[in-house]
Amino acid sequence: MRLPIYQVDAFTDRLFSGNPAAVIPLDAWLAEDVLQNIAAENNLSETAFFVKDGDGFELRWFTPTVEVPLCGHATLAAAHVLMGILEPHRTEVRFSSRQSGDLFVTQDRQYLTLDFPAHAITDDAPPDEAVTALGAAPEGVWRAQDNWLALYRDEAAVRLLTPDHRILATATDHGIIATAPGTDAVDFVSRYFAPAWGVDEDPVTGSAHCALTPFWAQRLGKTILRARQVSARGGELLCTHDGNRVRIAGQAVLYLEGEIRLAI
Repeated sequence: MRLPIYQVDAFTDRLFSGNPAAVIPLDAWLAEDVLQNIAAENNLSETAFFVKDGDGFELRWFTPTVEVPLCGHATLAAAHVLMGILEPHRTEVRFSSRQSGDLFVTQDRQYLTLDFPAHAITDDAPPDEAVTALGAAPEGVWRAQDNWLALYRDEAAVRLLTPDHRILATATDHGIIATAPGTDAVDFVSRYFAPAWGVDEDPVTGSAHCALTPFWAQRLGKTILRARQVSARGGELLCTHDGNRVRIAGQAVLYLEGEIRLAI
């Protein structure tokens, strides 16, 4: 069996930045272990697979170790492959997901905009070991669905974090979003750690902005926000809070196009 594979740098307008994702279109779903083995072989933070579903596509995302309920950058990458290569007449696409409902992506010139559910922020605290493992005490911590959200005083504090990923992997089965107010016309910055899911640090995390967008919209009193993820690769996002939905816009660049050969 031969499968097409694309690798796309998402939330960036240039190669070797943003977040790389593999995208693999399928005619029908393969066995779970095959999907997981492909994602492990790719060894990227996420590999996206999609199958035609009516006028849209069913979309799934795998880290090197687990399937995840939602992934923003790999959804952006999948839309870039669909609307930029496979079906260039499209300007929008509906992705159905098994755990996060219907997701929509529209294209306007070089920008792709994700329409995702907003994640509520609730008063809950992670294990003390998880907070200590971040390496610096935050000003506050909240639960944001499958993540913890840790607030720091400024961008420098977020950039200087050196988490103990080994401890984080066992202390919590949630991802951790570290965030702070931004500078240089950026409303807020963030980093994202998910060692329990096989990703020590994710370069740019669209799904984290499902929580970050309403969090900062409330704190700053505005609905349109510019965001920067300050990982080593870095990425830029334009976020809009609209009730129980968020829109996350960014760019993407194709890095690789090839073929997988499977003996199944």
